[in-house]
Amino acid sequence: MNTTPVLQLKGIHKKFPSVHALKGVDFTLRAGEIHALLGENGAGKSTLIKVMTGVYQRDGGDILLDGTPIFPNNTGDAQALGISTVYQEVNLLPNLTVAHNIYLGREPRRFGLINWSKVNRDAAELLKGYDLDIDVTQPLSRYSIAVQQLIAIARGVDMSAKVLILDEPTASLDADEVQSLFRIMRDLRSKGIGIVFVTHFLDQVYAVCDRITILRSAELVGEFEAATLSRPELIGHMLGKELAALGEHKPQSNNQHSEPLVELKALGHHTNLAPIDLTVGKGEVVGLAGLLGAGRTELCRLLFAIDKKNTGEFLFDGKPVHFSAPREAIIAGMGLCPEDRKHDGILGQLSIRENMILARQIKQGWWKFIARKEQEEIANRYVKELNIATSDIEKPIEQLSGGNQQKVILARWLAANPTLLILDEPTRGIDIGAHAEIIRLIRKLCADGLSLVVASSELEELVAFSNKVVVLRDRKKVAELQGDDINPQRIMQAIASN
Repeated sequence: MNTTPVLQLKGIHKKFPSVHALKGVDFTLRAGEIHALLGENGAGKSTLIKVMTGVYQRDGGDILLDGTPIFPNNTGDAQALGISTVYQEVNLLPNLTVAHNIYLGREPRRFGLINWSKVNRDAAELLKGYDLDIDVTQPLSRYSIAVQQLIAIARGVDMSAKVLILDEPTASLDADEVQSLFRIMRDLRSKGIGIVFVTHFLDQVYAVCDRITILRSAELVGEFEAATLSRPELIGHMLGKELAALGEHKPQSNNQHSEPLVELKALGHHTNLAPIDLTVGKGEVVGLAGLLGAGRTELCRLLFAIDKKNTGEFLFDGKPVHFSAPREAIIAGMGLCPEDRKHDGILGQLSIRENMILARQIKQGWWKFIARKEQEEIANRYVKELNIATSDIEKPIEQLSGGNQQKVILARWLAANPTLLILDEPTRGIDIGAHAEIIRLIRKLCADGLSLVVASSELEELVAFSNKVVVLRDRKKVAELQGDDINPQRIMQAIASN
């Protein structure tokens, strides 16, 4: 393998008003290698890529391309230097033809006019190298996501033949499409192109990557040879825990409940989640464990009908259900606290009161409006019960801290009297005090008999309150732990197992 660095980032710092997003990070990409960039949410991967490509300007450190310092101010600068990025969401123009997308902004001209025959001819010839025999005069939107990604890669390589950054390119692909992409990546590697591969699928990392760089909490953990880094070591570096160092923590003694509230029978989605069997008993807490992208959020979204199942059966309180939208799940007695509360959970400019009563209003129907006095009683009650730090329930929720926003979202669902509450990373991004309060609240809800599904990357949290823990990897269920098996070491072993 070539050991010559094509792209080097040295001591990169990036600061935003409320967070230090990169703290002296180093990254080295060699010519003719596929280099995985890994880390959990908030590790700094996306920020590092945006610094590489000129979307963000670094606050410290150096970027060298072929040993020469560079200062890209935008993605156009980066592309001109030889650095292209292909994202999971293909950022081409679906209404334009395939050929026009490939040569957009650099169309060959004749007598001052675009030479469309050459555009189409060159595009067709270029795509043959990617085993794509398609009509390049058709709109891009006519083709599948997999084909669109290959077109984006072909454009990127044709524009910039040094560095190709692939950001979650396999997230929406099936197994055959992934293998086709890997073949293209290996071919590009053989031509001396350096590829940065961002993914959450560890099997794919070991299948195609030469080296691995791991970030955690905005800092560099290290660079490793893929062939010599074991899966348990990799997971330990990502989570900041060594497998052997984890003690045999025992879960709280919880009563097992035999009467099921939720029964999933081979429930799945053709790209987001392999068919899964799962039972959640009445009054039971089921933890979902796994690395970011393992399928935890995807399962939560399927349960709450944000995504539609393609296979299997969903029984709720003994009856088959076919929710077509989250509103139907809410009416049935379900609630979801999403992973990204700012984007998916709160309505920032609405008040605390207005955010709190949303689910209850939806459940009873908009034609039966909740009176203002009752809204205020609900809001004041949960501000007191959940110890939400605010002087006024009419304050916009966006003015609250992350922990207090999370408590408002929890209050929203508690006010609707759910029978099943789904919590996706309920303590992520909040301060230590709010973290402890939310854990206490979850334990209280357990004791009160509410059924919960809790997805968390914090293993000790899952151990503290789960009756059973389902372990997911690469969007498949790989283990279900109960009793004495619910401890951090066993969870880590299940995540790491081949």
